[in-house]
Amino acid sequence: MKRLLLVSCSAVSVLALLSASSAVAVELPVRKAGLWEMKVLSTGAPVPEMTMQQCTDATTDKDMSTAMSPMAKEMCSKQDIQKTAAGYVTDSVCGIAGMTIKSHAEITGDFNSAYTVKSTSRSEGGPAGGGRDNTTTIEAKWLGACKSDQKPGDTIMPGGMKMNIKDMEKLKSMMPKK
Repeated sequence: MKRLLLVSCSAVSVLALLSASSAVAVELPVRKAGLWEMKVLSTGAPVPEMTMQQCTDATTDKDMSTAMSPMAKEMCSKQDIQKTAAGYVTDSVCGIAGMTIKSHAEITGDFNSAYTVKSTSRSEGGPAGGGRDNTTTIEAKWLGACKSDQKPGDTIMPGGMKMNIKDMEKLKSMMPKK
């Protein structure tokens, strides 16, 4: 159960990071339409390496920002993104599952064929208490057209679980109110 929670939190964090632009003036480019593979490598956390695939189009990338924005606004007290010569830099402070997570990420790539997100974070609190440092690298690459049984927004999680970004509103309604 703990592992599922960690994988779910990591997946939500990845999606939130990719859509963080909705809360700030600088916007990340829209990814090329089609099937994207995102390999998530993490150190300093008991989360295994995971690979996800996401079917997207221009509308879905915009919808992802819109869907994640209310959740991010509720969970994050700070979300800042800046354009740099090499790409983008983000800084955030978010609360999830009783933890406060401060993160810094550098995003490089072209959003047409491949991009990389290198993130460092410090989490405090939560069930284990204390603090933990984590480094995560997301290596994303465009694979081509979505598969015939996929529609834009479908994300295939580790273990084959499929979810669609459009269902995130359902998740939001299940979250406890503050």
